[in-house]
Amino acid sequence: MEVIHGLEAFPKQRVPVVVALGTFDGLHLGHQALLALAVERARAVQGRCAVFTFDPHPRSVLGASPDGFLLTTLDERLELFRALGADLAVVVQFNDTFRRTSAEAWVTELVRRTMMAEVVCGANYVFGHDRRGNAALLRRLGGQHGFQVWTADPVGVDGAPVSSTRVRDALRAGRVTDAGRLLGRWYTLRGLVVRGDGRGRVLGYPTANLSIPSGKLIPAIGIYAGYARGEAGEYQTAISIGVRPTFGRGPLVVEAFLLRFTGNLYATPLQVYLAARLHDELTFSSVGDLIRQIDADVAAVPQALAEAEQLTGLGPPASGSVEQTTAGRSQTRSPKRETR
Repeated sequence: MEVIHGLEAFPKQRVPVVVALGTFDGLHLGHQALLALAVERARAVQGRCAVFTFDPHPRSVLGASPDGFLLTTLDERLELFRALGADLAVVVQFNDTFRRTSAEAWVTELVRRTMMAEVVCGANYVFGHDRRGNAALLRRLGGQHGFQVWTADPVGVDGAPVSSTRVRDALRAGRVTDAGRLLGRWYTLRGLVVRGDGRGRVLGYPTANLSIPSGKLIPAIGIYAGYARGEAGEYQTAISIGVRPTFGRGPLVVEAFLLRFTGNLYATPLQVYLAARLHDELTFSSVGDLIRQIDADVAAVPQALAEAEQLTGLGPPASGSVEQTTAGRSQTRSPKRETR
């Protein structure tokens, strides 16, 4: 997949271009269905699929995003685009100037730069200054500029459309298994392993402390079961997100104990996949009580993972394509085509 930074750098194409429009934070099942349709249309016209995304996230510029908002960093989004079959990924800088661009001007620039033959978007897609652009406007402009518009219907889970907001709400409540069902893959935290205070090693459970990128949404404080994947391989993992209240409240820490792993992970990249919540973070009156609880948590990980896998239909990350990103394709509804 070719990554292009800025619409002005879009290379001239010798085949038709099908453009997928959206912010795509999270690449949940609905996003996956939309992108699958765009790739399908590109193959049908013997062209290339170009997916657009924004960096930074528009809500961070509009001043409406709280700390820890992003479901996917830009690097994660690009990896998922590649796994889902996009030919080109266009990263557009969202800044104060761009936010004032009218919907009509944005579409005119898209046509001029990409010579797009078709556009795929969600049925509720909005864009442009004051969010005045929508699928209806795209259809009208398509008639003027000669491109075709396809709209992908939402994908439903539990009787409601999948959305990034639903995923964020689930994660902030600690419902990581529900988030996995909406994403079609386990929610992931990734970063370098950094040195902590060494307390886990003293307790008999050395943990990998993750440095999480700024802006990434960290699920609710608690103890979780999941997986970790790094240079040493993939392991079932007990994950703690919390402030270590037994030793005096400290900063929020994400730490992972990899079952049956021995070795040194310092300064190496690690991905942690959250599959099930075990319980809230607890405060103990003695170190002995804490160790007994850790013993129980580690012992509970395999069963918790088995139950989460049964509920979601997901498996260990290495068992499928990149984080099982194709899980939502079978749920795609028939698309709607808008003729020129």
